Amino acid sequence: MRVAVCPGSFDPVTNGHLDVFTRAAALADKVIVAVLINKTKSGLFSVDERIEILREVVSPLPNVEVDSFYGLLVDYCKDHGVNAIVKGLRAVSDFDYELQMAQMNYRLGGVETLFVSTNPLYSYLSSSLVKEVAKHGGSVEGLVPDAVLPKLQAKLEAQG
Repeated sequence: MRVAVCPGSFDPVTNGHLDVFTRAAALADKVIVAVLINKTKSGLFSVDERIEILREVVSPLPNVEVDSFYGLLVDYCKDHGVNAIVKGLRAVSDFDYELQMAQMNYRLGGVETLFVSTNPLYSYLSSSLVKEVAKHGGSVEGLVPDAVLPKLQAKLEAQG
């Protein structure tokens, strides 16, 4: 069985992320969207909230599941029988960083990394940019899955 993982913080998940998940699902028998637990950072959404949102968003993809992990991604891969890491690339600047990570993950655990070029519709899109625009009252409709919009607005309103 070909198992792939799409790791990230997904705070919040964007349509660019969803595009990568969908494309990975066409390549692998099983795809795990894995939310990184970073204890040194506090996100807008808690890890549990991100998992809940991701499960809702990927529900139309029958071979995609959602999980979380802490520590080294290669250890998660070994523990879950993951054959490949799938990463979306928006720009050359992404490639520089992701290539180093891919080489380290291969060295540490023999896990391959597959790079998927981002759909041009989402090449500028990031979770940080979505949060910034939404925080200042800009519309992020079409940039995040529809299920994310009310949750994002409610979270930002609660922060004041």
